[in-house]
Amino acid sequence: MPARPTAAAWLAMRLQQQGHRVVTMKFIQTGNVGHSEDIDAHRRIMATGLLPEDTEGLTAPVIFSYPASAQPAARIDGREIDLSVIDRAREELERRYDIVLVEGAGGLMVPITDDFFSIDYAATRGLPMALVTNGVLGSINHTILSLEAIKARGIELRAVLYNQYFDHDAVIAADTLGFLERYCARHFPTAEVLTVPTL
Repeated sequence: MPARPTAAAWLAMRLQQQGHRVVTMKFIQTGNVGHSEDIDAHRRIMATGLLPEDTEGLTAPVIFSYPASAQPAARIDGREIDLSVIDRAREELERRYDIVLVEGAGGLMVPITDDFFSIDYAATRGLPMALVTNGVLGSINHTILSLEAIKARGIELRAVLYNQYFDHDAVIAADTLGFLERYCARHFPTAEVLTVPTL
């Protein structure tokens, strides 16, 4: 089976090819100790090798050991999620690079606290968004709900990344991609709809 790409790494690679200095950052990493396996995967796809910022801890500033969503992983490790640590790391990366891609933590509505979700980090920091989706049965519903949440919070949608890795039914895949292209053209006309290939 082909390797499963991360959409953030593919987008970073695409932006590099356009001449930008790009780095990816993992918002909150779970299921690891000491370093981020997701960042390792990003660097393989981006063909950069580990960056100094990776060893400095800037690209994965918050790591929890238990492989769960952020809130229970933090609770299991007996630690708080300190957003100021993430902010400082992101701001330092922004000083060093043209573009910083912050990969989310499992979905827009994953709770960081009982009343603060992953999407709220982007909203409260004024970060634009690229939403990742796929052609699995049911994904249109999930994607439209996510797009509605993005719009409700006033977040700028830059792109919808359609990940072909999950395309196992050509009919459903083609219908899903076509629908999302039409939907975005009507409701998010400045956003690109990009197809993430299976690498």
